[in-house]
Amino acid sequence: MSPLDFDFLRRLLHERSGLVLPAEKQYLAESRLLPLARRHGLTSLGELIAKLREAQAEAPLVTEVVEAMTTNETFFFRDKIPFDHLRDTIMPSLIAARAKEKRIRIWCTAASSGQEPYSIAMTLKSMGAALAGFRIDILATDLSMEVLERARHGLYSQFEVQRGLPIHLLVKFFSKEGEMWQVAPELRGMVQFRPLNLLKDFSPLGMFDIVFCRNVLIYFDQDSKIGVFNRVAKQMSDDGFLVLGAAETVVGLTDAFKPVVDKRGLYAPNPAARFAPRGAAPGAMLRFAAKG
Repeated sequence: MSPLDFDFLRRLLHERSGLVLPAEKQYLAESRLLPLARRHGLTSLGELIAKLREAQAEAPLVTEVVEAMTTNETFFFRDKIPFDHLRDTIMPSLIAARAKEKRIRIWCTAASSGQEPYSIAMTLKSMGAALAGFRIDILATDLSMEVLERARHGLYSQFEVQRGLPIHLLVKFFSKEGEMWQVAPELRGMVQFRPLNLLKDFSPLGMFDIVFCRNVLIYFDQDSKIGVFNRVAKQMSDDGFLVLGAAETVVGLTDAFKPVVDKRGLYAPNPAARFAPRGAAPGAMLRFAAKG
């Protein structure tokens, strides 16, 4: 791949997905895109880039390239701590606050092949009677149609179910299907999957009480991160919660959220700042008592 072709690819990926591909990652692009080029009957990456230059922005080939370059690393109960926060801090707070309407909306912004939203569903199931009478809506989105299709079917290999999934949950919520394990219908019925690009308008999704946005914005540049955080904040209830990955933070990027003290990766909307221009005084920290 020539330097000019690689520069074109980097711009395309950034514009379409927010992905920032460092200059030293050309080898990664070549390893992921060469098989795709061959599937299309092309003899080189130069031919592939030429096709991309000719293609319309929403052409299937452009989508395939973006999906091939998107990292979809995930596993059940990844990092564990966010799911402890969900069970012990987030849900007790919202159950009390939603005692009348008895409805809670959850958005998993980077669902990949489904392990995260199904881990959320299993966590909620473990709460039993505490959620009696509640309607819990889980929306799971991702840029890649391919991984979303996998997620809808809920079929996982032995290796995938061994990554983070406790054996008692495997027995309870999965059935053996040949060499694969399938998520039980009751869990699949809890999650709605749909394609979504975080760089585009997502206001039609409505308001949410909980947003999981883990391990996706680490691939974005700073301006893209700020834009996503501020737009997410506008679609969250004042007493809601934002869950980020272990290596992610809003600090220094936006005042629209406040860290929840002693809860790594957990943030709460800051109503006083999230609709104000960036540069307002940072919000104070919040403290929530863990329950359960």
